[in-house]
Amino acid sequence: MSPRRREAAPGPTAVERLAATLRDAILERGALAPGDPLREEDLARDHDVSRHTARAALALLRAERLVVAVPYAGARVATLDDAALGALQELRAALETEAVRLVTERHGSPWPAEVRMPMDAAVDALATAEAADDWRATLHAHAAVHRAVVEAADSPRIAAAHAQLESEILLVLAHLRPDYPAGSLAEEHRCYLDALPERAGAAVREHLDRSTGLIRAARRAVGGV
Repeated sequence: MSPRRREAAPGPTAVERLAATLRDAILERGALAPGDPLREEDLARDHDVSRHTARAALALLRAERLVVAVPYAGARVATLDDAALGALQELRAALETEAVRLVTERHGSPWPAEVRMPMDAAVDALATAEAADDWRATLHAHAAVHRAVVEAADSPRIAAAHAQLESEILLVLAHLRPDYPAGSLAEEHRCYLDALPERAGAAVREHLDRSTGLIRAARRAVGGV
């Protein structure tokens, strides 16, 4: 009997490829800034796809809150004002606080080494990105620290909800660099991890309130909203 042929995993669709290209332009390369228009006909022409594909790709990005639909004006790259930023941080705080509660409930305080290991590794990666003065890498490493905290709760629903918020925070910071002294982010997050088992929600709220304040200050410095 001939061995069963293993089917190759399906590749990304045209819609997913276009969404990934636009996501990269928004979050990584900065080619698309908050408020920039995204017209279906232009996307279809520039990327050699159908308008249906362009429309479906924009729908994927709307689900990530990277794109908004403006009545009578089409789609635009999303813009988070101070009120929206505050609401986003409140939701992050709620999810992260519940994750911390579950981790402590299951593992006690202080958290054992095997629980802390992925978090500490994420902070090490953050320190490396900071030392290289690579802001894009620093953003992703910073997100990975918070993701590691949430994933330690072993709650797929909380992790999925938290992951959906990452793109919005990256959208804010991709075009803005708050005043973090060199090396301070990694050190701040080491202290944050140390505080979580005992201070739980209070530590989460203080940490996110501080980052929100720095983001708003950076916006004011460049004349943002």
